[in-house]
Amino acid sequence: MICFPNAKINLGLQIKSKRSDGYHNIESVFYPVPLCDAVEIVSGKKTSFTQTGFQLDSAPTDNLVMKSHSLLSGKYNVPQLDIYLKKAIPSGAGLGGGSSDAAFMMRLLNDFCKLEISDAKLKKMVASVGADCPFFIHNTPAIVSGTGNIFEPSDVSLKGYFLCIAKPPVSVSTKEAYSMVKPHKSDFSLSGLASIPVDKWKDVLYNDFEPCIFEKYPVIEECKNKMYSLGAEYAAMTGSGSAVFGLFKKTVSPTFPDCFVWTGMLK
Repeated sequence: MICFPNAKINLGLQIKSKRSDGYHNIESVFYPVPLCDAVEIVSGKKTSFTQTGFQLDSAPTDNLVMKSHSLLSGKYNVPQLDIYLKKAIPSGAGLGGGSSDAAFMMRLLNDFCKLEISDAKLKKMVASVGADCPFFIHNTPAIVSGTGNIFEPSDVSLKGYFLCIAKPPVSVSTKEAYSMVKPHKSDFSLSGLASIPVDKWKDVLYNDFEPCIFEKYPVIEECKNKMYSLGAEYAAMTGSGSAVFGLFKKTVSPTFPDCFVWTGMLK
C-alpha cells in the first residue's frame, strides 16, 4: 500500500508573542500543495526502513515516519513491515515534509491494518510526533494558531493559480529561526484573508521570519525578489525557510540556478 504525503506553504506567518515556556504563539494559514513524497508499506519478515530521494541527516529511528510507526505499533497490533520512504520534498525548507510523512504514515497504517481509528484520535496521536502534524490528517486549508497546534478551517482558495517553489542550497533550522525572530503584534487577522485578492496580499500579509532570515541568508531574499520579477501575484518565504514560493496567474518556466525548483497548478 502506498500514499503520497504532500507539502504545505504558509500564507503569512505572524509571531504573536513568546510564551513563558519558551515557545511562541503564532498565526498562519497552512495551505496544502501537490509537491509530494511517497511512503509504501508491504508485509515483511522483520520491520525495515529504506529511504531514497533527498538524503536526510537523521538516523532511521528519528525519522518521523518511523516515529509514527513506533507510536501505533506500541498501542495496536501492527505486523512486521518493509517501509519505504522516497523524499521529493526537501527538508529544512519550511514545507512541512517530515510532518506530512508522519501523518500520512499513521493514516496508511490505520488503513492497512484496519485499525478503524477516527481522524480525531489520529490527530491527537500524531500531535505527539510534531505540533503541525495534525494539519495533514484533514489536509485542507487551515488557520493555525497557538504554538502551531490549533487548527481552524480557512476559506482561502488558490484553485487555478500556478505555483512555483524554489529552495536555495541552504537550510534553516526551526530552532535557529525562532532564536532570531522578534515577536510583534499585527492589526491584520488572517481570518479575513479569503476576502482579499491575491495581488493585494503583499500589502497585508507578512512572514515575520523574513527580516532576520534574509539578513543571514540573502540568497533566500533573492529568490523572493525573482518571483516578483517573473510576475508573481504574491511571493513569500514559507515557514522559517529556506523555500520561497510564488503564485502566478499563468504558467511560467523559471530558472533558479543551484536551487531546487518545483512548479505545478493548484486545484
